[in-house]
Amino acid sequence: MNARPPIASLNANREKPAAQEQRGQTAVNQGLLDTGKPLFDQVSLRCSALTTSAYSTSFSMGIRLLTPELRAPIHAIYGFVRFADEIVDAFHDFDKTILLDRFKQDTHQAIAERISLNPILNSFQWAFHAYSMDMAHVDKFLASMERDLDQTAYDRDGYDDYIVGSAEVVGLMCLSVFVQGNKDQYDSLLPHARSLGAAFQKINFLRDLQADWEGLGRTYFPGLHLNDFDHNAKQNIEAEIDRDFAHALEGILRLPSNARLGVYMAYIYYTRLFRKIKRLSHQRILQERIRIPNRQKVALLVGSYLRHQFNLL
Repeated sequence: MNARPPIASLNANREKPAAQEQRGQTAVNQGLLDTGKPLFDQVSLRCSALTTSAYSTSFSMGIRLLTPELRAPIHAIYGFVRFADEIVDAFHDFDKTILLDRFKQDTHQAIAERISLNPILNSFQWAFHAYSMDMAHVDKFLASMERDLDQTAYDRDGYDDYIVGSAEVVGLMCLSVFVQGNKDQYDSLLPHARSLGAAFQKINFLRDLQADWEGLGRTYFPGLHLNDFDHNAKQNIEAEIDRDFAHALEGILRLPSNARLGVYMAYIYYTRLFRKIKRLSHQRILQERIRIPNRQKVALLVGSYLRHQFNLL
């Protein structure tokens, strides 16, 4: 397995800052209040859930397999990540640099003030504080999104660093939710969460190889020009993903029970997608975007649920 670039303050004290402690935690659901900030927080969380279901049926299915108390913060993380990604990948008729810079400033302000009139950022700041996430992970993610504005090719070090920022730290944000403050559990599962995020991202890169190149003039795999993408190049990428998945599964099986099934479902979906990609020639990868039909996603969900219920995970 490749050595992973470090994340700033990854092993630093993850205690909340003193100012944050003085303000204390404010739960989203404050009894039956139907106005003011509690109502706005509920509306914000619904926006994050809607964003998840609109952009990703597979992740929506996986989140539904989490226990109810974990769904809202994972929706909040997904909405935050998705909006940033859309800015750099989809808003071609607008000044992406200005939009991303504004989004970054708004994110920092939302976290500092514990509120944002952007419902997606309001949800995210709640999850950030409620689950003691690391600001270094947020900044690392936003830095990777910024690289997508103008960087179109990567060497090995740049590629590894981009995956840390675009995927691994997102996995660590989710891990903060899953362990719910258990630092020993977080530290133990951290390397496995990074591997899972890396595997997911590399599969996305492989699946979107043609679209990234033709639509955005971008390729992520180190030193790879599409004219050089052949059977051997594909196999080398696949071998790296296999190693990431093997390491990730060790951690999935040790997750708390209220999170394990949902994460396992996402793992099964991506391994099935990966298996489909592996069966195809490198030419096919450059001709179409590989997908799993919705009916097969439902079958994967049911199968994952049954394995979990019969303690077969």
